[in-house]
Amino acid sequence: MGCTESEWSGWLPAALGDVSWQRDGQVVHALFPDGRLRLEWRVEAPRAIALVRIPRLWVRFEFTDTTSESRYRFMRRFDLYMQRGGG
Repeated sequence: MGCTESEWSGWLPAALGDVSWQRDGQVVHALFPDGRLRLEWRVEAPRAIALVRIPRLWVRFEFTDTTSESRYRFMRRFDLYMQRGGG
């Protein structure tokens, strides 16, 4: 993810939507009707392109006992809430 941990933390509640979740440091545990998600992240070194520095987070999604449809719906919403664009 190309964002700071502070930005990520601010966007996270809306991106998670109405699923039940708890945060413990750099880990979120979310409960779905058909399973659960462990979402973890860590700050990485910024990506450098010429003189531009882009903050970077390593993010891991670990779904357990969820259907592919449930994962798809969740990730579609999550991705839309986390997208940032420029012009």
